[in-house]
Amino acid sequence: MNRLRRMMAESGEARERLERVVQLIAGNMVADVCSIYLRTPDDELELVATEGLRAEAVSSTRMKMDEGLVGQIAQTAESISIQDAPRHPAFSYRPETGEDPYHAFLGVPILRGGRVMGVLTVQNRTERVYGEEEIEALETIAMVLAEVVAADAAATNGAAPNALSGLAVRADRPTSLRGRILSDGLGLGTVRFHDPVVPPAKFFAEDQVAEEQRLLDAIEALKQAVDNMLASDSSALGGDPREVMETYRLLAEDPSWAEKLQEGVRNGLSAEASVDRVRREHRARLENARDPYLRDRLHDLEDLDNRLLRLLGGEESDKDAEIGGVLVARRMGPAELLEYRDAGLQAILLEETAASSHAAIVARALGVPTLGGMDGLTTMVEAGDPIIVDAETGVAHVRPDRSLRASYETRMALRSERQAEYRAMRDLPSETKDGVEITLMLNAGLRLDLDHLDTTGATGVGLFRTEFRFLVSDGLPRLDEQIGLYQRVIDTAAGRPILFRTVDLGGDKVLPNLNREREENPALGWRSIRFALDSRGLFRRQLRALIRAARGGPLSVMFPMVTTPREYFDARDLLLEEVEWSVGKGFARPSELKIGVMLETPALAYSLEEIADQTDFVSIGTNDLMQFFFAADRMSPRVSHRYDMVSRPAMRFLNTVAETCDRLNLPVSICGEATGEPLDALCLIGVGFRRLSMPASGIGPIKRMVRSVELETFQKDFFDLLNRSNGSFRKEVLALAQQHGVQLTDS
Repeated sequence: MNRLRRMMAESGEARERLERVVQLIAGNMVADVCSIYLRTPDDELELVATEGLRAEAVSSTRMKMDEGLVGQIAQTAESISIQDAPRHPAFSYRPETGEDPYHAFLGVPILRGGRVMGVLTVQNRTERVYGEEEIEALETIAMVLAEVVAADAAATNGAAPNALSGLAVRADRPTSLRGRILSDGLGLGTVRFHDPVVPPAKFFAEDQVAEEQRLLDAIEALKQAVDNMLASDSSALGGDPREVMETYRLLAEDPSWAEKLQEGVRNGLSAEASVDRVRREHRARLENARDPYLRDRLHDLEDLDNRLLRLLGGEESDKDAEIGGVLVARRMGPAELLEYRDAGLQAILLEETAASSHAAIVARALGVPTLGGMDGLTTMVEAGDPIIVDAETGVAHVRPDRSLRASYETRMALRSERQAEYRAMRDLPSETKDGVEITLMLNAGLRLDLDHLDTTGATGVGLFRTEFRFLVSDGLPRLDEQIGLYQRVIDTAAGRPILFRTVDLGGDKVLPNLNREREENPALGWRSIRFALDSRGLFRRQLRALIRAARGGPLSVMFPMVTTPREYFDARDLLLEEVEWSVGKGFARPSELKIGVMLETPALAYSLEEIADQTDFVSIGTNDLMQFFFAADRMSPRVSHRYDMVSRPAMRFLNTVAETCDRLNLPVSICGEATGEPLDALCLIGVGFRRLSMPASGIGPIKRMVRSVELETFQKDFFDLLNRSNGSFRKEVLALAQQHGVQLTDS
């Protein structure tokens, strides 16, 4: 290991370095053969260095990713040890290598960033089985070798095409990656990773005994942290056993995990490098896992690896030490992202979309451009890479050339001018040319969202997502914590109306210690008001906090995803009971209590008459309503784009709801991501809605659109389009808007 460490620091031609590496490994392991196969850009495995096989086989021997034992290792990212390789059914004989006399075989994957870069093998003439210690040793060497290969690949600088220069393509040349827009905007900076990165300089331990003790101390600290999470107050959730956290603890207590980490240190690695080696294996296996349960467990293991790395590096601390940059992560929760609030991020890129949906809402609150759903992202970029994030079109440009960078710098300057224009409109009335007032309100979920009330000129908060306080906490927030948050929100609003949505958990919003059975379709399962009514301790605590936070002032509360009148009445009764209980304890009664319902299921649209006399207002949540209306999961990239709210079926349905609310004298507003899109908002106004709630970034563009339309004449032509039965409705509405001079775009 010490000789390998010195070899990493040596200069010289890449091929020569690799030849010295295989000679070193063969001599150290008393092997007749040692070979390195590297993955080429066209996903083949090329023999790039060998000690023991014929020299002429180098560069000429190639195998597909599913060919031979080497291909099997690359595909599974798992080591293989075989007593007599030629008899194995997966063995692929290559006569040019001269490997006829060799029987014993051991191969391990060369992993970096969760990606298989190649395969390292040793072979012997005798039939023997390599022991666990030898396998561990070769896996450790493969980890260090990955850094040697990466350094050599970067140093080829456009040399003749081969496996090394192929790797250099990924490291040095421009590329573009597509993603899903989670928060609008443009960002330009250099890559910084959320997950801890172990630099090659910290791969080796000077004192193995002291290093092993440092590792054991960190593992004990990790176990204690998990126990503390288990001890947090989760009684209000009910249910037992506490599956999620118990599984987490079992993984942390797994002796085989700890033993594997210790083995790396005993082989000469630092504690950090040993954890990183295991993390690489978990990531590579995750890439190949298809079973959802196995993927969940591998995610848990990777989370443990990352937690342990942070403990080894001191507190999770350096988030603010490095200012700026483009944050890259496999996945992030809202609590993790909030830790970067003062870090001056230019943009965020996430590999996995579903787990990051609430991080996206935090990103919007922070005003940070964000893309998600970028498969293979963390294996395509390196720390320090220059990158442009275009969260207007959904593309990230990695290592852009000068002309592209200059083009985006111009676009960013123009975007700043547009933002200044929107700020100048802040105090202008939001009304159409013919004097129809359209109320524009904010969607919010964090205290920092409220800062946008003054900067955008929004008239209030049409949706305050109270569950965020739960999602960003390790345990359930205490009563006084909730009261404090709601009081700060009310004080910041300074008399402007706020519609508090009660806790909306379940589905894709899962608490770290939420105990529930696995559901085949969580979007249609135990979530929102169903979860709240079954978790009455948690629900009552929140209602009590809202009542006390009002301090005798007005309070507006609405219940999410109500499907049947009975659900609404049960929730309403609980709120009224809590009001009387609080008054009996000496707390002030709200001066005005408005109780509303969120219409997010088609079923409730046909039950409005049954609840109208006991309901003060209706808020339509387009995100969930449209996914149920079109039977398309909005979190699934394969189907989410297939439904279009700007379509005749959706608009006819929403027009029916608007007319029903008008007939029943029910005040109605509409919220969701679509309300912040000018064309969608124009259609919603066209079918009869006059109160829209949206992300802060949508207020300026929507106000400009509203002030450019003469509603009466537009609405007449709009309904003519709506009642036709052919043609692309979106294209027709766009043409109609242009005909009426409605300002939808920045051009």
